[in-house]
Amino acid sequence: MDRLRTPDERFDTLPGYPFPPKYTEVPSGDGDEPLRVHYIDEGPSGGPAVLLLHGEPSWSYLYRRMVPVLVHAGLRTIAIDLVGFGRSDKPAHRGDYTYQRHVDWIRAAVEAIGARDLTFVGQDWGGLIGLRIVAEDPDRFARVVAANTFLPTGDRHPGDAFLAWQRYSQETPEFDVGGIVNGGCLTALSQAVIDAYDAPFPDDRYKEGARQFPMLVPTSPDDPAAEANRAAWKVFERWDKPFLCAFSDSDPITRGAEKVFQSVVPGARGREHPTIVGAGHFLQEDKGEDLAAVVAEFVRTT
Repeated sequence: MDRLRTPDERFDTLPGYPFPPKYTEVPSGDGDEPLRVHYIDEGPSGGPAVLLLHGEPSWSYLYRRMVPVLVHAGLRTIAIDLVGFGRSDKPAHRGDYTYQRHVDWIRAAVEAIGARDLTFVGQDWGGLIGLRIVAEDPDRFARVVAANTFLPTGDRHPGDAFLAWQRYSQETPEFDVGGIVNGGCLTALSQAVIDAYDAPFPDDRYKEGARQFPMLVPTSPDDPAAEANRAAWKVFERWDKPFLCAFSDSDPITRGAEKVFQSVVPGARGREHPTIVGAGHFLQEDKGEDLAAVVAEFVRTT
């Protein structure tokens, strides 16, 4: 498997992201050399642990405003860069990326990091990957926070907003990562922050994973990932550990998905699920401190 590694100097002057990098290696999935996966690990090593997974096309920089709030609350805070994003290795060919490989890569990284009794927080593809890992290794996790995400099986219409995004991702001649993140926020990002989202991608060769992600979302019942996701839903139909939805009020992509979680997951029923007001799809960027406060209180009270 050919892979690219973003030069370290691309990350030297990121605003608001002082966290030292940490790395682990995971099997590539094709018998080749392992892939290097980047993560940050802040806060007390013996404290309750929170696992943060980002989505498309961002990286752990998305969580920079949440990390200090969570650490201040006494939580060990771990944020992993998905393979193909951030400081993690980037396979060079689109065919190297599959839904199953993304799950396998991040599961291996979580196992290598070694934390248990985790609170999982996932947004966008972070939820599509992380909820699979939670369902397949439930003893590792104490609770779940779903934020602007879902676990699609292809049995429901994906929505016109998602299909429009999927088409755009394949047809646009320039996949403008920083511009896409900016467009998914209600607040206008500074140029320095937009540049930070572009930092992992020196040129288009590094964007194969980002380009491929929208095509990996199950949109038909016979999708390769559909059956595994249905099996995950079977687990969540019995999940009685705490499960919280913290969706924003202005995300056309995932709007309404929280109601499915709340009706299906026993651990979500009868719970007050907050709405993060004034936030778009990337609610960590718009209202990161608010979301972090919700997560910290959820851990404290459950």
